[in-house]
Amino acid sequence: MNTQEVANRWLELCRQGDFKTCYQELYAPDCVSIEPQGAQWERAEGLEEMAEKGKKWNEMLEEMHSAEVGEPVVAENFFTARQAMDVTFKEGGRQNFEEMSLYEVRDGKIVKEQFFYTVQNPAG
Repeated sequence: MNTQEVANRWLELCRQGDFKTCYQELYAPDCVSIEPQGAQWERAEGLEEMAEKGKKWNEMLEEMHSAEVGEPVVAENFFTARQAMDVTFKEGGRQNFEEMSLYEVRDGKIVKEQFFYTVQNPAG
């Protein structure tokens, strides 16, 4: 797949909430995930660490009220998209936040994802 095809499939799976298939199908085994400095998990390397990061995120949530994923914008081997969520944390209450995500694609797989947002403490 080229970058546009990866971005389109990523969007389809994210909008369906099918993150398991997204990671299995679109991510390279040695991919890297980077969050802003001060985030609870600033860097995860490989699908195993990324799965653990996702598990910990889900454990912090009490309820996901809504989520939006914007249309990806592609440039060469990269695509970016706006994402927004309205969530209630087990500790810290309800929060709305948005982020920009940037993905690097190589040989038809996502090899790096990086998220840009203002770090908020889930505890308030």
